Amino acid sequence: MEYFLQQLINGLSLGAIYGLIAIGYTMVYGIIGMINFAHGDIFMIGAFHSLIAFLVLGLLGVSFVPLALMVVLVIAVLLTATYGWTVERVAYRPLRRSTRLAPLISAIGMSIFLQNSVQLLQGARGKPLVSVIPGAITLVDSGTFAVQISYMQIVIMLVTVSLMTVFTLMITRTTLGRAQRACEQDQRMASLLGVNIDRTISITFVIGASLAAVAGLMVTLYYGIIDFYLGFVAGIKAFTAAVLGGIGSLPGAMLGGILIGLIEAFWSAYFSVEYKDVAAFGVLVLVLIFRPSGLLGRPEVEKV
Repeated sequence: MEYFLQQLINGLSLGAIYGLIAIGYTMVYGIIGMINFAHGDIFMIGAFHSLIAFLVLGLLGVSFVPLALMVVLVIAVLLTATYGWTVERVAYRPLRRSTRLAPLISAIGMSIFLQNSVQLLQGARGKPLVSVIPGAITLVDSGTFAVQISYMQIVIMLVTVSLMTVFTLMITRTTLGRAQRACEQDQRMASLLGVNIDRTISITFVIGASLAAVAGLMVTLYYGIIDFYLGFVAGIKAFTAAVLGGIGSLPGAMLGGILIGLIEAFWSAYFSVEYKDVAAFGVLVLVLIFRPSGLLGRPEVEKV
């Protein structure tokens, strides 16, 4: 039972990170109906910005952890949001009225460009970071096995819940949220009603990149090592989470992320760790067979 509880905590922590990345996928798909395949690499760039910011603050002698975390968070979000805005302007906006295949190829090309540029600038080796938030709380100690939740895992869960609450309120109760929902339903009609389509889409990309930056910071702190290939694997998992929960649904993206994290954690604990990805994608296949719109997604109704 203790081992089960420990894997539950690990799975929730990992799933929260996947969920934050998945929100970026689902927001972009909801507003323009296309998948931003460069989003995983935006997450990777956010992780590198966080690492570099920590190293610079260390050289400057900033040792107060809360202050360092706040400064790193602001720097990572601002710089990564700039990348998200650039991807929209370069890879999507010029091709918005083209065939659906053209932006897809453009996004894949942008993903390859971002991944290889980071490899050239930072090298192919993993970049380590010393533990910034050490320590853990022991929940259960049976004498042979102790169930612990680290302070970093608590931070991940609190940040994820807070961001989900903030962005849910933003989508449902703000002018920007109404504009995003209007663009999701009908961009032409939204434009006729005075909604600035280009600005709304750009802001959506910026928000998704900002969430990816937060996820990148948490991954850097949680695992303590990153590399240029980080975005591909995490991006595929987050995309799977978005589809599993229902692409276009914010709660669905978070639910899908948590499910993927739990599947990986429990499969690695009780079965072969080499096949944890097979288990996650296998569940996705089953969901798509029996519920193609995802767990919380709504079937698309063709407009005539």
